[in-house]
Amino acid sequence: MLLLSMGISVDGYIADRNGDFQWSDPIEELFDFHNEQVGLLGVYLLGRRLYEDMRVWETDPSMRDSETGARFADIWSALPKVVFSRTLDRVDGNARLATAPLAEEIVTAMDSTDKDVSIGGATLAAEAIHLGLLDEFRIFRYPIIVGGGLPLLPAVTQNIPLRLVESRVFGSTVLYERYRRR
Repeated sequence: MLLLSMGISVDGYIADRNGDFQWSDPIEELFDFHNEQVGLLGVYLLGRRLYEDMRVWETDPSMRDSETGARFADIWSALPKVVFSRTLDRVDGNARLATAPLAEEIVTAMDSTDKDVSIGGATLAAEAIHLGLLDEFRIFRYPIIVGGGLPLLPAVTQNIPLRLVESRVFGSTVLYERYRRR
């Protein structure tokens, strides 16, 4: 299954007008949930900006200062990643640069594992949505309105029917919504 899992503001943005998303730092209960969910993945497909933001988990020893942080760093470092970039000529850790179009890389990723594959980054996710390749949307809605910025979901030309399969609240602050395509 190909899934998208991202934190957003109440009004649907993954970053505000200045590119800031620090309001989406997870509380401990949610961090534990992320550890569990990312640990179940077989491959992670991501764009350059998300790759650069997440590299700290593999390169910055201070990210291991807490037990939960160390656990996530271990999980993230071990997870195979495919990075889509027009500007990078190399990537580090357990990552490789994409060499084929997104649809082909998704097939390659899905064929390489019996686990779910996740895609991250609004631009890359938008392309997968337009291609009709996303099976599941996992949205973490944070209690903030940012009024503009980078939206998670693109404008679409046809409705995409979804079915809510799970929802829960973390720490009475973050609403988790999991939808599957019908």
